[in-house]
Amino acid sequence: MKIKKAVIIAAGFGTRFLPVTKVQAKELMPIVDKPVLEYIVEEMINSGITNIILVVNKYKISIENHFDRLFELEHTLKRGGKEKLLEKITTIPSKVNIAYVRQQAPLGTAHALLCAKAFVGNEPFVFSDADSVIDSKIPATKQLLEIYNKYKCPIVGVQKTENRFLTRYGNIYGKKIGKRIYKVEDSIEKPDIKKGEKVSPQGLFIAGMRYILTPQIFPILEKLKPGKGGEYYINDGIKDLLEKGDVYAYHYEGDYYDTGNKLEYLKANVNFAFKHEEVKDEFKKYLKNLEI
Repeated sequence: MKIKKAVIIAAGFGTRFLPVTKVQAKELMPIVDKPVLEYIVEEMINSGITNIILVVNKYKISIENHFDRLFELEHTLKRGGKEKLLEKITTIPSKVNIAYVRQQAPLGTAHALLCAKAFVGNEPFVFSDADSVIDSKIPATKQLLEIYNKYKCPIVGVQKTENRFLTRYGNIYGKKIGKRIYKVEDSIEKPDIKKGEKVSPQGLFIAGMRYILTPQIFPILEKLKPGKGGEYYINDGIKDLLEKGDVYAYHYEGDYYDTGNKLEYLKANVNFAFKHEEVKDEFKKYLKNLEI
C-alpha cells in the first residue's frame, strides 16, 4: 500500500517564544518569507503525501486560514499581473487535502496523535511535529518512505549528536544493519542520567519527529501511561511497539532545525536566507560587514 496520509501535530502553545506566540501560532512564524509549517507541508507533498490531518488547539484558527483559499487576494494578484505571488498562495491547496482535528488538552505528542486515529483508519501513515524543518536534497519523509517500502515496518527518523546533548531528546538504541539503518532495540524519552538511564551509545536521537507508523500504534497509545511531566510521549509508545514487532531507525540525510528553539530558529532563517534569490546576495554582504 502506497502511503498517502500524514498527521502533523501543531497544538502546542509555543511558550518558549512568548510573548510573540501569545496570539500568533508558533507554526506560522516565518523563515524568511514562508511559515515554518509550510516548509513541513511542502516536504510531505514532495514525498507523495496527498492527505494531511493537522492536530491543532482552539487557538490555532490562523493555521486553518493560512492553508485556505483567499479569493479576494487571489483576484487582486491576478488583476495586477503578479503571477509568481499568486502561485505562492495557491500551490499547496491545489496539491494536498488538509483537514483539522482539535486536541482538547495539552497532554503530549502521543495524545495528539490519538486525536487523528479516525482519520488514519487502517493504513500506514507519516507522523511529524510542526516545529522541525529539515533542509535536504531528498525530502526527509521521502527517505523514510523508501526504507519503509523495503522493510514494511515502522521507521523512526534519527540524527546523531554528542553525548552531552542526548538528554534533551528521545534516544534510540539499536544495532546497525546497513548504511544509515538501525534495528531498534530500545527507546527512551530524554534519558535521566541521575536515575541511571544511559544515553544512546550510537548517539542516535529522534530528530524532527519524522516517523512512518502503522495502525498498530493506536492500541498501544490508548494504554500508554503518562511519562515525564505527566504527558504522553510517542517515544514511549515506540518502546512498547518493539514488543509487537520490528522497528527500524534511519539516519536521514539533511540539516535539522528545531524552530521551537530560539537559536535554531535563527539558524534556520540564516540558512534559508542564503538560498533565497531575492535577498541572499545583500544578506551575505550585510553579514560580511558585521564581521568587520
